[in-house]
Amino acid sequence: MEILQVVGFALVAAVLAVALRREKPEIALLVGLGTGALIFLAFAGKIGAVLTVIEGVAQRAGLNLLYLEVLLKIVGIAYLAEFGAQLCRDAGEGALAVKVEFAAKILILLLALPVILNLLDLLLQLVGIKR
Repeated sequence: MEILQVVGFALVAAVLAVALRREKPEIALLVGLGTGALIFLAFAGKIGAVLTVIEGVAQRAGLNLLYLEVLLKIVGIAYLAEFGAQLCRDAGEGALAVKVEFAAKILILLLALPVILNLLDLLLQLVGIKR
């Protein structure tokens, strides 16, 4: 049911932004950005519940929580970067959106590097090559 509220809120904001765009484009931009930020903030609190469930499953499965932490950080960076890039695009700044996405990719690569190195070490051990 919450999605209906979000869609309704977004549609009202979109109609308002379209109506304002001709006379007051700066206000229309603020309506769009503000609506996006409000939707984001409304659902940001729900992330904690998801993280708690995922952490519980990982502990029961005996997974290394370090890997789970890295994975969750990567997902968080991806979501935030996508949201930020879309806000930039909504503001007409497509080039800036590309830079946000590029920065996120670099950060994700840096976070994943220790996991990649551990996997490579494991592969080398499996084929009998010691480091």
